[in-house]
Amino acid sequence: MKQLFVNGQVFTGTGVMRSAFAEENGKFIAVGSTEEILSLKEENDQVIDLANRFVCAGFIDSHMHLVNYGNVMGCCNLMEHTTSVADIQQALRDFIAAEKIPAGSWVRGRGWNQDYFVDNHDLPTRAQLDAVSTEHPICITRCCGHSLVVNSKALEVLGIDTVEKIDGGAYDLATGAFFDSAMTLVYARLPQPDRAEIKKMILRACKGLNALGVTGSHTDDLCAFENTPWQEVIAAYHELEAENKLTVRVYEQSQLTTPEALREFLAAGYKTGVGSDMFKIGPLKLLGDGSLGARTAYMRKGYADQPDERGLAIFTQEQFDEMICLAHENGMQIAIHAIGDGILDRILLSYEKAFALCPREDHRSGIVHVQLTRPEQLKKMQRLNLHAYIQSIFLDYDINIVEARAGKELASTSYAFHTLKQMGLHVSNGTDCPVEMPRALHGIQCAVTRCTLSGKGPYRPEEAMDVSEALLSYTAESAHASFDENVKGKIQPGMLADFVVLSDSPFRVPANKISAIQVKKTFLGGACVYER
Repeated sequence: MKQLFVNGQVFTGTGVMRSAFAEENGKFIAVGSTEEILSLKEENDQVIDLANRFVCAGFIDSHMHLVNYGNVMGCCNLMEHTTSVADIQQALRDFIAAEKIPAGSWVRGRGWNQDYFVDNHDLPTRAQLDAVSTEHPICITRCCGHSLVVNSKALEVLGIDTVEKIDGGAYDLATGAFFDSAMTLVYARLPQPDRAEIKKMILRACKGLNALGVTGSHTDDLCAFENTPWQEVIAAYHELEAENKLTVRVYEQSQLTTPEALREFLAAGYKTGVGSDMFKIGPLKLLGDGSLGARTAYMRKGYADQPDERGLAIFTQEQFDEMICLAHENGMQIAIHAIGDGILDRILLSYEKAFALCPREDHRSGIVHVQLTRPEQLKKMQRLNLHAYIQSIFLDYDINIVEARAGKELASTSYAFHTLKQMGLHVSNGTDCPVEMPRALHGIQCAVTRCTLSGKGPYRPEEAMDVSEALLSYTAESAHASFDENVKGKIQPGMLADFVVLSDSPFRVPANKISAIQVKKTFLGGACVYER
């Protein structure tokens, strides 16, 4: 039986708008006018009237943390309570009461951002969390995921009472603040979920993604929990796939932090491309530095507002060289988090070395975030043919801080998303969820307007994408990043029938109203997985 979708505004991704398409056995079989598609109707075929609504391929978030998103959905949501420390404190108190969390049990929260505090911009402190509770161990993670704060009870439970040097990280017992690699001191001692709990997190996250029109996720999950082996995360996905419960196609950005772990992974038969249309191994994922908001992004020079601070480099040059070369020579695609221009220098040098030692034409390796960049770095990315995994939604916050943190000169050449496209590189989009919520339409608006969602800006308007480019960055370009450009990401015959029905066309509403467009229906393989 075929499904015939008619009377719509269909963005095919090929440069041509159509009004209708047909689906059968999970794939698009025809695209054309309503009259052409209706002429295919046979007995028992179903005709669905799109009522002039806009349709495009399902959104594919090309960098996020799906398991962590599912985990955070069970924590206190501080993203909505980040106007002050007092706001955070009250949200935590309300969460403890609503969830009836017994004394001695952990209280987790995520999403605060001190730059949004209306009274001052200091980090929350251990003492301020003690004012919430001295009976509950409390851990609150900043929105970026690169710093956290704990209370005194947490330090007691964790058994942390002396400061030790941590490569790629730092912490302060007086304030209870932990940054980057030092956060593992906390996370490794937290209660670890079993496979059944991980599966529940995945299902929660998939439901949330479907409601926002997301049908594909390039996700970094293998290090979601410090003491949970990566094999358990993969097993959770495989079980859900076998149970036919996955409603998002997953491309696993496999974070492995040591050569030994990578060799073990390869020896187990895993590498880029292994898997199915529902769950597939993607690139080796490496974390290069921290975040701009936490001042842990690794800069070539000091921060403009803290000249003695350069941020944190997670890997040395030698460690990058070894990991990147090992992955590349074993046929792995590679994706590396880089926010500061200092860490990008190291990464590009390591890529140069690996590609020279083992030339491979279609590696599709790349840089995740590509935020603070100098022109010569973009040229080197072009020469190395690196993929750019951007997060245009980051403009919503970073516009407020980029010049103050990075300085006017570096800010004037950064977040160069359109330039990367003009240079011939592939540029896909995502949200780094749960750093930001996985709302593709919010990212599309920021990519087009180069403003915050509230209208501040524009910042570097010459780097704006047009609506078509922005849509493709969330669909076809993300598909290209997973070697799936002939499989999904467009509404074309033979491709997987993953698509989203929107309330309005992003081409027709004012650019600053794109984020207000609603997702009405989401389809995966021709089956409706969400309906508003």
